[in-house]
Amino acid sequence: MQCVIRPMTLDDVPGAERVSDEGFYELDTRVPRPWETAPARRSEAHRAVWIERTRHVVETDPGGCWVAEDDTGLVGMVTSLRRETLWCLATYAVLPGRQGQGIGKPLLAAALDHGRACTRGMLSSSADPKAVRIYRQAGFDLHPQMYLTGTVDRSAIPVVEKVREGSAGDVDLMDSLDRVTRGAGHGPDHALMLRTWRLLVTDTSTGSGYAYLDERGRLGLLAASNRRTAVRLLWATLAEATGEATVPHVTGANQWVLDVGFAARLDLHQEGYLGLRGMKPPAPYVHNGALL
Repeated sequence: MQCVIRPMTLDDVPGAERVSDEGFYELDTRVPRPWETAPARRSEAHRAVWIERTRHVVETDPGGCWVAEDDTGLVGMVTSLRRETLWCLATYAVLPGRQGQGIGKPLLAAALDHGRACTRGMLSSSADPKAVRIYRQAGFDLHPQMYLTGTVDRSAIPVVEKVREGSAGDVDLMDSLDRVTRGAGHGPDHALMLRTWRLLVTDTSTGSGYAYLDERGRLGLLAASNRRTAVRLLWATLAEATGEATVPHVTGANQWVLDVGFAARLDLHQEGYLGLRGMKPPAPYVHNGALL
């Protein structure tokens, strides 16, 4: 069956969400996480956030978003974005029944072409052996990612001072921190995150930083000018946790996250990889899975 690779449109986004949900659900079933319950589809709330984020990326980076389509409809999708000199892969999926049929590679190639002028690249990969192989063959160094999960020991939370609610007035500060840690600002992505997430900011004479809490109340992204400031921000986000807490996407360059997590009595797990090209693992920094 002939498959066409074409640019993604805003009208394609709900169908792309279906492809992504089916692809990642199949992966979670095939490669289960021992520390989690049975795999589940996206909730309606999570689906709405995914669609809003993907619409945002299609609008900012139409040249980095593609779909694979045949007579049955969409069978694959990829979204990517350029921020200054940094290219990021946001999402990449092929329907489970269509994998291994030559669909994924041209999709990724189209997205990679969007970043051909960028000197740096980032992606957050699942543990899927097939995807990891493709990323390495595309020139990405693979750095194992760790996750901290559990119920926070609230008696361990220190007094956290000089952390405030953030706003759009903090975007310049945040972009400057992004450039120091990962080499490029998030630019228009801050507008999306401010609209859908909660922002915490610290800006003192000894250091600056910010952290987003995502729609589920867990850490979505953190950047700071030094480790002491990053630790203060992470404690501030854990203090906001209700029930199960998660600190995702921790790399070996950010051992300070482990120190905080262990002090909070969280459990450590390993899953997936941070793929990097032309750069070292950002620190002190906890990346986001899609907006990096």
